[in-house]
Amino acid sequence: MSSAPRAVTAASERPCAVVVCRGCCCGDPAKHPGADHRGQLERLRAAAAEGGFEVRTSDCLGPCDQANVVVVRPSAEGRRAGGRPTWIGFALDEACTDEVAEWAGAGGPGMAGPPLALELQMIRAPRGARARTGR
Repeated sequence: MSSAPRAVTAASERPCAVVVCRGCCCGDPAKHPGADHRGQLERLRAAAAEGGFEVRTSDCLGPCDQANVVVVRPSAEGRRAGGRPTWIGFALDEACTDEVAEWAGAGGPGMAGPPLALELQMIRAPRGARARTGR
């Protein structure tokens, strides 16, 4: 029996991903008029281009009373190290956006600890969250 090298699949090398809710309440200028929703996505995408993580948008992720919601999903390596998707609520200002980008750029869950201020914004994932975030 030969021992051929295992093929590397795209899933086994998946990078950290930031999923930004843009459903019914998140990203809604009428609900959060002081937040720069478009700017948040632009900042995250610019950081992702340099930091090696992905940014995705999603329809409503669920906890609308904690809008804007962002989920930081671990990379494949981070998941193997024990990282799990981390939900962040009230992600409305530039400081939070920068902290999310910094954490994802450092590897995210399982690879790097989150900034301390970001820990205060972590929320519980709603039931069925796995289906909505793609994992």
